[in-house]
Amino acid sequence: MIHSICILGDSVAKGVIFDGVKNKYRLLKDSFAQIIASQNNIPILNLSKFGCTISTGEEILKKHEGVLSRYDYTILEFGGNDCDYNWAEVSEHPQKQHICNTPVPDFLDKYKELITRVRQSGGKPVLMNLPPIDPKRYFQWISKGLNGKNIMNFLGEVDRIYRWQEMYSTAVEDLAVKEQVPLIDIRSCFLTNGNYSDYLCEDGIHPNEKGHLLISKAIRENVLV
Repeated sequence: MIHSICILGDSVAKGVIFDGVKNKYRLLKDSFAQIIASQNNIPILNLSKFGCTISTGEEILKKHEGVLSRYDYTILEFGGNDCDYNWAEVSEHPQKQHICNTPVPDFLDKYKELITRVRQSGGKPVLMNLPPIDPKRYFQWISKGLNGKNIMNFLGEVDRIYRWQEMYSTAVEDLAVKEQVPLIDIRSCFLTNGNYSDYLCEDGIHPNEKGHLLISKAIRENVLV
C-alpha cells in the first residue's frame, strides 16, 4: 500500500492552469496531486515549480534530497519547458539558429543524473511522460504580441510544435525503459479520450480541470494499484 508520494516537476505537476475568465495563470484547487491526496488519504509533498526545467529540478532536488527516503515514490515530470524556445528572440530573428532551453542530449543526461540522485537519496523514482499539446492553440499563444509570421518562418509549419514536444515525451519513455523506472503514461490518456484538446487550457499546453482528472486516474492505475 502506498502511504506517501513526492512530486517534482513543472507547472503541469504543480497544477497550474490558465483561467480564461481572469485572463491569468492560477493554481487549480483540484489538481491531480490534490485529487490523489484527498481521494486516497495520501500525504503528498509537491516540489514542482512553474517554468521548471530539468536543470531547475536538479537545484530543487539538492535542497530536499534528505527527505526523499520518507516517501514511497518520487514522481518526476519534466520536458515541457525544456523543449521550449525563447519565442521573442525567434520572432525578432527567425533566420538565426535558435536552441531550445535544454537540447535532447543534455535533457537525457540531466534526467538520468536526477534519477540516480533520487535513488541514492533512498527514494524510488517514477517518470511521467508529457501530455500532448494543441499546436494551433499554442502557436496563437506564443505569438501574442510578437511577429507570428516570423515564428512560422522558423517553424516551417505549425504541426512542428507538436512533433518537437512529442520527441521529448518519447525520450522520457525510452529513458524509463533504459533506467528500469516505472512510467506513468498520461499522454495516452489524453490521446485516447476523443478530442484531447478538450482537456487542455486555451494556451494549448496546460491540462485543464478535466485534464487533471485524467492524470489522477493514470496515477491511480499505475502507482496506487
